[in-house]
Amino acid sequence: MRTAIVLALAALLSSCTLRADPDAGSPEGRAVVTQPIDGDTIEVRITDHIERVRLIGIDTPESVARDRPVECFGIEAKHRLAALLPSGTQIRLERDIEARDRYGRLLAYVFRTADGTHINLLLVQEGFAEARAFAPNTARQSELDQAESAAKAAGRGLWSVCGSTNVAVGPPPG
Repeated sequence: MRTAIVLALAALLSSCTLRADPDAGSPEGRAVVTQPIDGDTIEVRITDHIERVRLIGIDTPESVARDRPVECFGIEAKHRLAALLPSGTQIRLERDIEARDRYGRLLAYVFRTADGTHINLLLVQEGFAEARAFAPNTARQSELDQAESAAKAAGRGLWSVCGSTNVAVGPPPG
């Protein structure tokens, strides 16, 4: 009985979400991009293991979802992220409250080490992504929301081409 209580308590504590140390999970929050997956997900190497990282605070149109149609500007968003973070790019990951999403991906704001560019923010500013709050990870949501408003007003990226987000343009890939 005591063992069961200890195991239950350990499981409960491991599921709790506390504001994460931005550098937790890797030395100094550093990682190297191994490949972009789509417009808001990358694969990285952190020390000696590979992780999928979902950029928090944003959402890009679908380009690779097996169960959903390709969306307007999805391919462009994927290509833009690949141009910003080609394989071998050194990055810094900044985490928020929840460390992982329901798919097991590490959640992070991503900064290019070479010049400090905040990639999540840049994608929104250029109109390749919309600002999308996923509570409780909202530490930078205000600046992302402001960037989206400016991108919409200026008609950048998907806002001029698609008119809005989630506009299907084809069947699911594969």
